[in-house]
Amino acid sequence: MSNFQLHIPNDKKVYFSSDNHLGAPDFEASKPRELKFIAWLDEIKQDAAAIFLLGDLFDFWFEYKTVVPKGFVRTLGKLAEIRDSGIPIYFFVGNHDLWMNDYFEKELNIPVFHKPQEFLINNKTFLIGHGDGLGPGDKGYKRMKKVFTNPVSKWFFRWLHPDLGVKLAQYLSVKNKLISGDDDVTFLGEDDEWLVQYCKLKQSQKHYDYFVFGHRHLPMTIDIAENSQYINLGDWINYYTYGKFDGEVLKLKVFK
Repeated sequence: MSNFQLHIPNDKKVYFSSDNHLGAPDFEASKPRELKFIAWLDEIKQDAAAIFLLGDLFDFWFEYKTVVPKGFVRTLGKLAEIRDSGIPIYFFVGNHDLWMNDYFEKELNIPVFHKPQEFLINNKTFLIGHGDGLGPGDKGYKRMKKVFTNPVSKWFFRWLHPDLGVKLAQYLSVKNKLISGDDDVTFLGEDDEWLVQYCKLKQSQKHYDYFVFGHRHLPMTIDIAENSQYINLGDWINYYTYGKFDGEVLKLKVFK
């Protein structure tokens, strides 16, 4: 697991966001959410030292060799603008954008991570990822993820015409409970939250000041050990929450 190091000046901040699900349940319904997210990006670019996007930015994303899903040009354009200004952006794929390859890297100069990564930011240790398929349980989704990420499955899907493939995937993204997570948006208690269990296991192996994940669609701040917290970023559907690190402390905020 790589360890990336960032040092941010006193007047700068690091921001974290997850689970926009642009396109869900349809383009028209998600458009106001997209505009709100862009307004947030416009606000934070004033003092951002870095921005972390922790997956499920889109409700579905698949990269054919010469085609990507249409739409979201305002979001992509804003990310390009911010990245071109010199602010680093890091993207972690979620369970809805599993099939992201190198489009963000080549087009936007935004690195894409498929697994959790360690970051050292101002001497604070972070473990950052989307959060899907981690910890005990969630076996149905884990089996499905293996099928979806299998090179043979991706090869067969790539042969579908995009008009058919994207439409089918969008339908499954909304209707399949294992993918959509509709049955998984209530707090289960620390003993049954599998991401909490994952954080405690990782903490027993190495100290982290912050575990930062998305996926659960619930804003949460939970103590894992002394000077160690698990923070779930919530979403941009019901909560409009995000993480803000000032160089010393990471806190959840609400964009209004």
